[in-house]
Parts: sequence; C-alpha cells; structure tokens
Amino acid sequence: MPSLTLDKDMIEQLRRVLDGVERILPKPAPVIDWGETHAANWRRRGDSGFLEAVPEIEAFHLDDLLGIDEQKKMVEQNTRQFLAGLPANNTLLWGTRGTGKSSLVRALLHRYASEGLRVIQVDKDDLVHLPAIVDEIKRQPYRFILFSDDVSFETGESSYKMLKSALDGSVYAPPENVLIYVTSNRRHLIPEYESDNRGAMLVNNEIHHGEAVEEKISLSGRFGLWIGFHPFSQEQFLEVARQWVERLCERSGSNLRWNEEARKAAITWTRQKGDGSGRIALQFANQWVGSMLLKQIKN
Repeated sequence: MPSLTLDKDMIEQLRRVLDGVERILPKPAPVIDWGETHAANWRRRGDSGFLEAVPEIEAFHLDDLLGIDEQKKMVEQNTRQFLAGLPANNTLLWGTRGTGKSSLVRALLHRYASEGLRVIQVDKDDLVHLPAIVDEIKRQPYRFILFSDDVSFETGESSYKMLKSALDGSVYAPPENVLIYVTSNRRHLIPEYESDNRGAMLVNNEIHHGEAVEEKISLSGRFGLWIGFHPFSQEQFLEVARQWVERLCERSGSNLRWNEEARKAAITWTRQKGDGSGRIALQFANQWVGSMLLKQIKN
C-alpha cells in the first residue's frame, strides 16, 4: 500500500484549520474552589452550561434590612437549621418590589459563609438545568442555596415543570446539601386573572374549573416556607428612612440628625417615586444625607 505523505504547505494549512477550530470552541470552564468562592452564577452555554464564580458579593448585612424583622427571623432560622444538617424547607419569598427579598438572601450569605453556606444564582429560564447544577455540587462539603430571583412563569413552561418536580421530589429531588430559595412579586409565581374566580360556566365552558385553578397555585404550595413581604405604611416608611439617615450620618461622622426638614423631604420623595418601600427609603437617605453633607463642605 502506498504511504501517505504530507507536504509542508498541507501541514501548514492543517495547522491553521486546527488553530481556527480551537479559537471557536468554548474554553473549558474553570473548576470552582468552594473553599474560596462563596457564590456562583449558572451560565448557559449551548444546551447546557457551567458554574461561574462570583468574585465579590454585595456587602449587605442582616442589620441593614429594616422593617422586615419577622421575615428575617423566619428565613434566618430556616437557614440555620439547614446549615446544622437539620430538616429545613425550600422557601418562597414573595411580595412588593424593593422590600428586601433578594437582599435578604445575599445578607444571609454574608453572615453564614464562614459556616459553610454557599449560594448559586440561577435565572428562571435556566431552572431546566437543575439536575446538571446539582450534579456539580452534591458531593461538596458545603450547604448550597440555589437562588432564583424575580421569578414568574406561564403554566406549562419547562422551567416551571422542572422546579415543580424538584420541590415535589416526585421525579427529581435535590440532595440533602441543597435548598431552593425563590423570590417573586407574585404569590403563586404565575399570572392570575379575574376570570379565575368567575366559575366554570363563564370560563370557556371549563367543566372542572376548580382543578384548573388548583393547578395554577400548585407550584407555590410546594414551598415549605411561604413568606410575604408587604408594602410599608407611610409611618413605616418614615421610620425606615429615619433609621437609614441616622446610620449614614453615623458612618460619615456627621452631626446631622433626622429632623422635621428630613421628614417632610422623605414624604415628598416617596410621593414623587410613587413607592414607599425599604429600597426607596435607602435611596432617599443617600440623597438627603449626601446633599446635606455637600452643603457643609461648600460652606
């Protein structure tokens, strides 16, 4: 059989082709050292994805979350049970925007990372990859919260079905070192309509209308903890704004104090924003304290 020989030009051409292929192929995902990494994001790549370490976490402390003491107590207690290897629940944090739902999860990580807590954030559309994510961490000697923020579904979405299965444990259940925490502005995670309450004869002749409604609320019911975050009253907003003003003044070493001028400015601020949440209270405090301190500097 004649031998196959390659001339120099062909070898060089093949080398260029291989170099081009190497450039377009995805680079191997770096292995995460969970001893040094406290949080990661799941990044989609093709039909799967990989865990990407988050180098820095927003430095929110539990004490920074004002006006939600009861909610903090419940979620922290559940998380401590989880860290201790005791029974604990998957958790749905639902309610008004800006009330501290996602900040609470970050604050828990800041508080308990030294005790082995780790957080992996997963976008809603990537919840279909829960089995792949769990496969990467199930043998790690850490406790993981799989965290999905600002979630809402349409019934029948693949991510909806996977999350439902994971919570129910019927087909796929996460291992004992994994809990699922989800935040949503919707108490049942899916849209609800006035027609849901009209009865069978008024909704496209639905014979078993009650079963359709039950299906809509079945996902939220699978969370062991179901914690609501509700709008502040004006007085609650002003109290949180006062606390933030005093904290910022103390941190800056200023002699500024909450006064009637600040109170009136806070009321105007919340009316302009059309919102009186904890987030808006912090934004007001940043603006008011910053502007007052700038005046002192100029004078």
